[in-house]
Amino acid sequence: MGTKITRIHEVATEVQRALLLIISSTSDPQSQLERRAEELVSLVDTMGVVSEHVEYVTLRQPNSSTLIGSGKVGELTALIDELSVDLVIFEISLPPRIQRNLEQLWQCAVIDRDEVILQIFADRAQTKEAVLQVELARLEYSLPRLTRKWTHLSRQRGGMRGTRDAGETQLEMDRRQISDKILLLKSQLAKVVTQRAVQRSQRIESSIPVGAIVGYTNSGKSSLLNALTGAGVLVEDKLFATLDPTTRAVKLPGGEEILLSDTVGFVSDLPHTLVEAFKSTLEEAVHADFLIIVCDASSPDMIANYTTTVQVLEELGATDKPAIVLANKIDKMEDGFGVSRLRSLYSPVIESSIVTSEGLDTLVEEIATLLKRLRPLSTYHIPTDRHDLVAHLHRWGQVQHIEYQEDVIIVTARIDGRYQGPLLEYLHA
Repeated sequence: MGTKITRIHEVATEVQRALLLIISSTSDPQSQLERRAEELVSLVDTMGVVSEHVEYVTLRQPNSSTLIGSGKVGELTALIDELSVDLVIFEISLPPRIQRNLEQLWQCAVIDRDEVILQIFADRAQTKEAVLQVELARLEYSLPRLTRKWTHLSRQRGGMRGTRDAGETQLEMDRRQISDKILLLKSQLAKVVTQRAVQRSQRIESSIPVGAIVGYTNSGKSSLLNALTGAGVLVEDKLFATLDPTTRAVKLPGGEEILLSDTVGFVSDLPHTLVEAFKSTLEEAVHADFLIIVCDASSPDMIANYTTTVQVLEELGATDKPAIVLANKIDKMEDGFGVSRLRSLYSPVIESSIVTSEGLDTLVEEIATLLKRLRPLSTYHIPTDRHDLVAHLHRWGQVQHIEYQEDVIIVTARIDGRYQGPLLEYLHA
């Protein structure tokens, strides 16, 4: 009797190809448009879609039903057919009605930059909190778009241009089902956020200083955490490589220990739903004792990206934190003008290359100096019958030296000002 052989056939995933549209006014500089296009190409690449062509469209008067004029719609229809692309991606946010109208005219999926970012976040979310946050944001985005012919990419990937079957499941969901799902997700997310808050409060109460690494996406934040801690955080030359915060301990040369948290990268014009959805993740920066702002010195948009980072920190209420600015990737820097401009905006700025380790020792020294300012080394003369105060110093501070004498206990320690209350009368000048 013959042996039955079962063959497993690999099914190749069809890579989608996109036409990218950069909408501009007559006053927009060409260099700015090209940088916007470069970022969109990078986002689309991170999403796993091939950017077939970038088209610049000058908008003099918005059309209420299609945004762009009928003549340009016709030109793009011919271009879509010529390139045989699967989807058209706008670099700006699109109202649902315009999105729907263009899909009907072009017979292919039409998405905007917001949906691209949502897709990337959905692909990269790892922890339960991140998965819930992304799903919530996507449902809130899709709710006013239920009548679209094509839905979000997870439903229409692999579909052919001009077909409907790939999006049928999403279209069958009515508003009530989505609204109910949104309420359920918010309830689940509240529980997870509460758990994270407990973990965060435990870190705060541990007396160990906490720093948050923040900055524009793809500036090198995860690489920095790896370099300082050996954390093994995912590092890719792609936007939004990190979506879930990672916290690791770092020993400073003087023996002090700190905690460093990596955070999701900032990006200009981040969809509002994602800012809200990821607020608990970004609040790592709010609850940190200090910030390390990482900038990409090789980017021509470094100053604009730094400004975006500061704006996001302002929205979070985290601009009161002491900060160190790290100008990373100087090994790829073409000229020093951007770093000079950065120094005029902020101090201190440390030039570094995480790849070559240049500047990392200086960064660690600057962190140690900053902590000395935040928690100055003080000496306390404590009565021998007040061992509770010694225990207080051990719990809430970092004790560097302790000497027991006959009538006094001399303790040298660093302790946050909020815990100094019962010790002030024993502070030795």
